[in-house]
Amino acid sequence: MAKLKTTVWDAAEYLKSDEDIAAYLEAAFEENDPALIAAALGDVARARGMTQIAREAGVGRESLYKALSKDGNPEFSTVLKVMAALGLKLTAAPAKPQPAPRRTPVARTTGASRRR
Repeated sequence: MAKLKTTVWDAAEYLKSDEDIAAYLEAAFEENDPALIAAALGDVARARGMTQIAREAGVGRESLYKALSKDGNPEFSTVLKVMAALGLKLTAAPAKPQPAPRRTPVARTTGASRRR
């Protein structure tokens, strides 16, 4: 039986355009997994050039590799610096569309039915 040969898949090799990067990060954020988000930011930083991103973010390259690895735990300030260095911004949106609040009708009294 022939052995199956596998290769390592590296997301950084496929993140070519700003649209690719935005879609990749959006998918990572939708998972609500901090480790996945950090690793995805690491993939994007590697795709753009880790040394350059580290320089622009004001963080050491080795520290950035470690923080944005699957086992990393970057500070939020580091995440924001990396996002800025990548030319990206963090935005907020409702997690789920909220239905419009229902208004309970208020019983109104007419002048004739008011108590005096």
